[in-house]
Amino acid sequence: MKQYQNRGRIIYFIITTISLIYIVKLFYIQVINKDYKFSAKNNALRYEVQQPVRGLIYDRDSVLIVANIPAYDLVIIPRELKNKIIDTLSFCSLLNISKIEFINRYEKALAYSSYKESVFIKHINLKDASRLAVKLFQYPGFHLRKITMRDYPEEIAAHVIGYLGETNAKILEKNKYYTKGDLVGVSGIESAYEKELRGVKGMAIKLVDVLNRDQGKFQEGKFDTLPIAGNTIISTIDVSLQKYTEKLMQNKKGAIVAIEPKTGEILTLVSSPSYKPSELIGRKRSENYLSIIKDKNKPLFNRALQGVYPPGSIFKLINGLIALQEGVVDKNDLFFCNNGYEYEKNKKIKCHPHKSPVSLEKSIEISCNTYFCSIFERYFSKFENTNTAYSNWYSHVSSFGVGNFMNNDFTSGNKGKLPKKSYYDNLYKNSWNSKTIISMSIGQGELLLTPIQMANIAAIIANKGYYITPHIVKKIENKIDIDKKFKIKKYCSIEKKYFDPIIDGMQSVIKGSEGTAKNSIIKDIEICGKTGTAQNPHGKDHSIFIAFAPKEDPKIAIAVYVENGGWGSDWAAPIASLAIEKYLTKKIIRNNLEKYIIKGNLLQ
Repeated sequence: MKQYQNRGRIIYFIITTISLIYIVKLFYIQVINKDYKFSAKNNALRYEVQQPVRGLIYDRDSVLIVANIPAYDLVIIPRELKNKIIDTLSFCSLLNISKIEFINRYEKALAYSSYKESVFIKHINLKDASRLAVKLFQYPGFHLRKITMRDYPEEIAAHVIGYLGETNAKILEKNKYYTKGDLVGVSGIESAYEKELRGVKGMAIKLVDVLNRDQGKFQEGKFDTLPIAGNTIISTIDVSLQKYTEKLMQNKKGAIVAIEPKTGEILTLVSSPSYKPSELIGRKRSENYLSIIKDKNKPLFNRALQGVYPPGSIFKLINGLIALQEGVVDKNDLFFCNNGYEYEKNKKIKCHPHKSPVSLEKSIEISCNTYFCSIFERYFSKFENTNTAYSNWYSHVSSFGVGNFMNNDFTSGNKGKLPKKSYYDNLYKNSWNSKTIISMSIGQGELLLTPIQMANIAAIIANKGYYITPHIVKKIENKIDIDKKFKIKKYCSIEKKYFDPIIDGMQSVIKGSEGTAKNSIIKDIEICGKTGTAQNPHGKDHSIFIAFAPKEDPKIAIAVYVENGGWGSDWAAPIASLAIEKYLTKKIIRNNLEKYIIKGNLLQ
């Protein structure tokens, strides 16, 4: 009997102990441990990605050109909405969208993921977000995510800055950093320096109740991570010059590129027609984008880097340098011009009437076609055969960056066209010579350059033989230096001593009595330039001008290309001279010329 009494005590002890354990555990769950308390009151933890603030962009003098303003994205998690009843019409009215659009956006989000968040409506301003926030508890699965939106205090340099676009499937598959709805740089600095500008995302864990209302941070933010803002970028652009050159090119089609010769820093880059950077942000971005891409003048197309054009007479400078380097002509050699150059019987490249004979300097001043056709033929006659002559000529020309990608740092450009020997071998079945390609002597034929390549040629001549790859970024926050390749001098194949007669000729283009750009003279500034007129089979010829200034210790090298502008002296040269005047003197004295250029409309 005593034995059973002991067993009873043991059983009682066990039951009492187990009960105490449950009581203590319940006390711990209900009173001490907040996790269970929260779980009782809430359905879920919401993991919210914290978007970093995108890096700012400044001009070379620290003038802000790209900033940020607060905004919100409306985000959806489809599984939280699934099988829930909501007033769809009221919600659509609140967002100012149609029911069909609501369904399309929901299905798109569901197709991406039922449990991952994706953006339902992008870039809601602060006022609209505040109005939406007070009613959002009625719509499970939706919440607002705080972001920043690009802002443009200056509304300039659209092709330099570039724009942002939503990540596509290819980007999402390739780069796990991004999630659906993220913005990524599409062009310009925004694209090329995406990693530096985007920053690092953070993560906030929030508690939400059954009505999808925010109940605060999970465990007081113990597991949250803060976003890291993107780096600030100092660009090489001069805001004042950029504004002015864009004004000069309004209602015209073409491009301007200006470079600081000694550094390769791009001072201004204009592609016209253009668009306002602010048109590609906010809720109207898609609508504006469609309108822009439908514009027949192609404002999104970067003519400065991607447009390819015949260089016309500005290319005579390179052929003159090659002739001097190869010893086939002396700067004092004279050539007669009889209104053109007859390279075959009854085949003639025409030239405008002028006094004859002419030297190298004078031929540059008046842009004599005959002179450069003659030295081109003389150059080829120096060699045993056409193949050797052309290969050597090709090597010289390519050393000026012609026919090569510029490999700048912000937008993929076009390498233009410098035909290889094999091109002519195939075209003419190995039966060709210098007369076949005589138009290359004056910058016509198959030769095509981009405006940035033309500006780079001006910089090479200004530097008497070298260039630094043109680039758009001067400094990046938290980085010691920019890419080393933007510090290296690249030398062309022409010796320094041969540049002086070319430069003297370029000075005469402006100051000479018969100079083709004497209408572009600037008091107290020695400009060295060369006009060009490129034949256009589709309409009026193109107006071209390259220059640098001042003659001694050049501070700016520039190329201007105006489509359908006629002679180089008509539009390109005056535009370039005004840009030079603005950059070097910070003011404009030739007000009548300025008014004429700004009012000029070549798009009509």
